[in-house]
Amino acid sequence: MKTLFIKPSEIEREWYLVDAEGKTLGRLASEIAKVLRGKHKPIYSPHLDTGDYVIVINAEKIHVTGKKLDQKIYYRHSGYPGGLTGVTLREQLKKHPTRVIHSAVRGMLPHNRLGRAMLKKLKLYAGASHPHQAQEPKPLKL
Repeated sequence: MKTLFIKPSEIEREWYLVDAEGKTLGRLASEIAKVLRGKHKPIYSPHLDTGDYVIVINAEKIHVTGKKLDQKIYYRHSGYPGGLTGVTLREQLKKHPTRVIHSAVRGMLPHNRLGRAMLKKLKLYAGASHPHQAQEPKPLKL
């Protein structure tokens, strides 16, 4: 049998649309990460970015289980001494709802330059509208 090696120029990318309204955060993020990596395709190769583009709308309407709204904390550091600040999930959803899904998906991708390239194919929007109608995205079944 011959092993198929695909070249980066032979990869065909699709556009998918995901409505995050009422979806659980972790389950949604794992499905998005699978599509961004390209694991849903038969040509998947771990050393290449074979994934597709994903557009997520209604990011502000995601669902979380348990007491995560008040107990989950997102930390960031300014780089200065004493510059560590923490924001709860409830506050993060009010101010920057797209960062919640971005952070969850980023943790499920490879932590190297390949993962950063995959993350650039993720387009997040808090509301129901997006500027990518020209790409004719297909709805992603979750």
